[in-house]
Amino acid sequence: MSRRRHLAVLALAAGALALLAAQAGSAAQSKPKPKPKPKPPTAQQRFAKIKRVVVIYEENHSFDNLYGGWEGVNGLSSAPADHKTQVNQAGAPFTCLLQVDVNLTSPPLDSACTDTTTGASFTSHFVNAPFVIDDYIAPTDTTCPPPAQAFAFPNGVKKGAGQPGGCTRDLVHEFYQEQYQLDGGLQNRYVTGSDAVGLTMGTFNTKALPIYKYLHGATHPRYVIEDNFFQAAFGGSFLNHQWLIAAASPTYPNAPANLHSIIDSNGMPVKYPLYTPTGPVLRGPLTAACPSPVAGRACGDFAVNTMQPSSPPSGSFGAKLPLQAAPTIGDRLTAKGVDWAWYAGGWSNANGDVTGPGYTNGAGPNCSDPNAIAGSTYPSCPDYLFQFHHQPFNYYVNYASGMPGRAHLQDEVGFTQLVKASSKTCGLKPVSFVKPLGEENEHPGYSSEAAGAGHLVSLVSSIENGACAKDTLVIVTYDEFGGQWDHVSPPGQGSTAGPHDDFGPGTRVPALVIAPNLPRPYSVDHVQHDTTSILATIEHRFGVAPLGTRDAAVKDLSTVYTASAPKK
Repeated sequence: MSRRRHLAVLALAAGALALLAAQAGSAAQSKPKPKPKPKPPTAQQRFAKIKRVVVIYEENHSFDNLYGGWEGVNGLSSAPADHKTQVNQAGAPFTCLLQVDVNLTSPPLDSACTDTTTGASFTSHFVNAPFVIDDYIAPTDTTCPPPAQAFAFPNGVKKGAGQPGGCTRDLVHEFYQEQYQLDGGLQNRYVTGSDAVGLTMGTFNTKALPIYKYLHGATHPRYVIEDNFFQAAFGGSFLNHQWLIAAASPTYPNAPANLHSIIDSNGMPVKYPLYTPTGPVLRGPLTAACPSPVAGRACGDFAVNTMQPSSPPSGSFGAKLPLQAAPTIGDRLTAKGVDWAWYAGGWSNANGDVTGPGYTNGAGPNCSDPNAIAGSTYPSCPDYLFQFHHQPFNYYVNYASGMPGRAHLQDEVGFTQLVKASSKTCGLKPVSFVKPLGEENEHPGYSSEAAGAGHLVSLVSSIENGACAKDTLVIVTYDEFGGQWDHVSPPGQGSTAGPHDDFGPGTRVPALVIAPNLPRPYSVDHVQHDTTSILATIEHRFGVAPLGTRDAAVKDLSTVYTASAPKK
C-alpha cells in the first residue's frame, strides 16, 4: 500500500471513530440523568404533619410495675441491686417483704421468710425483691370489689368473695410520702413509706397485658415506648391532673390551718406499719406551712393531695378547693382558635347532661342506672367510680358550671362516637384528652388491670383502624405511680439531672406513643420527659406559649421520630 493510500485509510478510520464518539456523546446527553434519592424527612418535618393529638390518661402504675418486661427498655432486668433492695426506717435492708393484702399474707401463703430487722419479727412468703403479682393474683381471680363497695376493703377482697378481675388492694400515693419513698434517688423506701408495704414491689407480667399483645399483633401500628418518662409532680392523681393541664400546683390562699400538712424530720406526715413518725404529723391536702422543717420540701398554700372542685359535679368527701384562675392549656388553645375537648367516662351522668352522649339514667324522676351513687339527685347521677378529682378543668373558673368554656368538658362516649364516624374522614378535634371511668382506668383497688388495659386497647385500635390514623399522634400514659416501686431515679433526685422543682418530677410511669410515619415498627425513646412534655408537644405543634417553667424546659415528644431500635 502506498504511503498516500495508507494515510487516507487512517484518516477515514479516525473520522469514523469521531463520528461514533459524537453519536455516543449525543445519546448520553439525551438520556436523562437518574434523580437523586430524596432525603428522608426530618423529625420536625414528620412532626409538622401531625394534625391531631389524642392523650389517653390512665391510672396509677409505675413503669417497672407495668412495662418492666417490654423488649429493649430500661426495665426490671436493668435494675441495680441497691435500688431493688428496700430498707427500713433506720436504713437497714429488710430480709422479707411484709404484706397486708389479704391474698398475699401468710396464710393463705406459706411463711417462707422471717424478718427481724424492724425489732419486731414478722413472717412472709416474700423475700426482699420485686415479685410478679400474676403468680399470686391472676386476672381471672375474684378479688375485685363491687362498685358500690369500691372503698370498703382497705386490704383487698379475698379470692372467692369478690368479682373477677384480679384486683389488689390500693396503695398510698401522696405528695410527701413519695418523696420519702424515693429517698433522694436511691429508690429504696417504697415499702417503709407505704400503707401497703410489700405490695409496692409487685409487678405485672408485661407480656400478658392486653396492650402488649395488641402491639405485638401482625397488623399492629408503629409505636414507641418511652422508658424515661416521669410523672410531673410527686404524689397522686389530683395533683398530676393539674400539672397535665396547667404545669403548676393549684393554690388555696388563706386556707384554714387544719388543711396544712405537718411533716416530721424525715418529711413524713403519717404513721404506717413500718414507719414511726419522729414528731407531730398531720396528713393534710395542702403543703406544710412555711418554713418547711425539711430542706427541699414544698411549703405554703399549695393543694397537693386530693381536694374536691367547688364547681359541680363534686364529691362528698374532703375539702373543696376555691376556683382557680391560672391559665390552662385549654385557655391557650382556645385563644389560638384550636378546638379541643376533655372527654371523661361518666361525665354526662355526673353532670346531669340528660341529652348528652353516654347518659344512662333515663327520664327520671330518679337515677335508674344501678351503678349510680345511692342517694343522688336526678338528673346528676354519678357512677360509684366516677372520680371527681380526675376532672382538672372543673377546678378552673373558665370551665365552671355555667361558663362558656364548660362546652369543652364532654363524655368519653362523645369521643368514641367521633372515632366510629371517622371511617373515611377524621372528625376528631385537633386536641383530645380521654379519661376513662373508674371501672376502666386500671386503678388498683377498685379497677381490674386486665379490664382497664382491655379498654385501652379498644380506644387505641378504634383510632388506628380509621381515617384518623394517618395524621394523629396518640399518647398513652399514666397520671402517677400508684404507690408502686420503680428503679430509675427521677430528675432532681440524687445525681439525676433534668428540669425539676420542689413539686417534681416523681416516679417513672409507663408511656407509649403511636404516630404516623415512624421510621420503625417499634422503637424505644430514651430521652428524658415528664407529664409536662405532653403540654410541650401540644404547645410546639399548635404554636402556643408555655404555661410555666417546666413545660418550657422539657423535651417534647417529637423525639419519637429519632428513637432507637430496641436492643436485643
